[in-house]
Amino acid sequence: MPYWLYILIVIASVYLVISLLLYLLQDYFLFKPEKLSKDFQFYYENQETEEYNIETRDGAIINGLRFKAQKPKGVVFYLKGNSKSIKGWGKFAVDFTRHGYDVIMVDYRGFGKSTGRRTQKAVKRDMQVIYNKIKEKVSEKYIILYGRSLGSGFATKLASMNNPRMLILDAPYYSLSKVAKKYIPFMPLSLLIKFPMPTYKWLKYVNCPIHIIHGTDDRLIPYKTSVKLSRINPKTTTLHTVIGGGHKNLNTFEAYHKMLSEIVNSKPEKVNLEGSSIHVKHSSKPSNAKV
Repeated sequence: MPYWLYILIVIASVYLVISLLLYLLQDYFLFKPEKLSKDFQFYYENQETEEYNIETRDGAIINGLRFKAQKPKGVVFYLKGNSKSIKGWGKFAVDFTRHGYDVIMVDYRGFGKSTGRRTQKAVKRDMQVIYNKIKEKVSEKYIILYGRSLGSGFATKLASMNNPRMLILDAPYYSLSKVAKKYIPFMPLSLLIKFPMPTYKWLKYVNCPIHIIHGTDDRLIPYKTSVKLSRINPKTTTLHTVIGGGHKNLNTFEAYHKMLSEIVNSKPEKVNLEGSSIHVKHSSKPSNAKV
C-alpha cells in the first residue's frame, strides 16, 4: 500500500471516529441538567408558587412551577437556558412578578423532575403543550414569551406558531449550528447536530413585537448575533443593549432591569410619522448650489 494512501485512510478513520463521537456525545456538551428527586420541595423567599406535572402523549412528565403575582395582569412563559433546573432559575421570576405578571417555568426533558427522551422535536412539542395550557386560562394578548439563551430558540418557535403579546429574547443565538461551527468549523454539522435550532428561520414568521436584549461583552454568543437577528423583522424588533454585559450576568446590571420594566409595562402604539424628518434627505451641497 502506498504511504500516501495509508495516511489518507488514517485521517479518514480519525475523522469518522470524531464525527461519531460528536453525534453520540453532543447532548453532554450542549445540556448541563440538574436532576431533582420526585419529593424535592421548591422554596423561594417572598414568592408564592404552585407546582404541576403534565404528562405528554409519549408518556414523558414535564415538571413546572407557576410563580404567582398579586392581581396578575398577564403571564410570562419563561424558557430557561441549558443548565441546572428551575430550582435555580426560579430566582429570576421575581423580575416579572414584581411588575404584576405570573411566571410559568418548566424543566426540559431530563432536567429537574422532568422525564422523557430529549429531542428538538419533542421539546418543541412539549413547549406548545404548556403554551396551550396557559391559553386555556389566559387570552394570548396577555401572554409574554421570554427566551433565555438556549430557550430563545424554543420561545421564537412558539411565537412563530402562536400570537402572544410579545416575544423577549435574552442573549439569543442565530442558530445552534452556527454557534457550534465557531468551535468545530471542520465538521459537517448540518448532518451531525441534533439540535440545529435555527432561530433566524423561525423569527421570520413572528408577528408580535420582538424585543432582543444582549450584552456587548458576551463571549459565548457575540452581541453581533442579536444585531443580525434584529434585521430579520426590523419593523417589529427593538434591540436593547446592555453595555458591558456578559452572557450570564445581565441581571446584575441596573440597565437590564430598567429595560425589562419598560418592555413589560409598555403598550403597543403606532408611531405617527407625519411632520417628522423621515423623508428628509441630507445633501452635501446647498440647495441653491450651481453645478
